[in-house]
Amino acid sequence: MRTAICPGSFDPITLGHLNIIRRCTKIFDRVVVCIMVNSTKTSPMFSVEERVDMVKRVVSRFPNVTVDFSDGLLAEYARQFEGAVVVKGLRAASDFEYEFQMDLINKNINPQLETMFLTASGKYTFLSSSVVREMARYGADLTGLVPEEIKSEIEIKAKQWRRNNG
Repeated sequence: MRTAICPGSFDPITLGHLNIIRRCTKIFDRVVVCIMVNSTKTSPMFSVEERVDMVKRVVSRFPNVTVDFSDGLLAEYARQFEGAVVVKGLRAASDFEYEFQMDLINKNINPQLETMFLTASGKYTFLSSSVVREMARYGADLTGLVPEEIKSEIEIKAKQWRRNNG
C-alpha cells in the first residue's frame, strides 16, 4: 500500500491544501494529513486540537484520508509507514527552494523517505494560511479561499482576535 503524508500546520486549512490532498487521493492508496508543529510559526490562530478537528471534518469526504498530529520531526514520524512518500504543494520558486532544503534534511535523517512535489493549481498559487488569517482579521470575505465547512469558525476566531487586539 502506497502512503502519502501531507504535512503542514494547516492554520487554517485552505482550498489550496485541500486541492493537493484531493489530488493525492487519486495517486496514493492512503493519505495521511499530519498537522505538524512548526517552531518558526508563533501565535497560531487555532490550537492543534482545533486544527485536527477542522481538517478531519474537511477531509471526511475522502475515504482513504486520515488525519494525525505530530510535534516531532517529519522524517521520524514517517518511519511508521513503510515506503511512505511526503507530498508537498508548491506555489512558487521560493516554495521549491525551502522544500528542497527540507527534503535534503529529511533524507539525512531518514534515507528511505521520498518527497514528491505537486504544483499548486493556478487559482491557488497566491493562497496560504497566512493570507487567510490576515484577511480574516480584517473581516474580508473568505469565500473561495477556505472550505465552507470551517469558514464561520475562522470568521468567529478572527472577530475574537479583533476584539482582543483592536
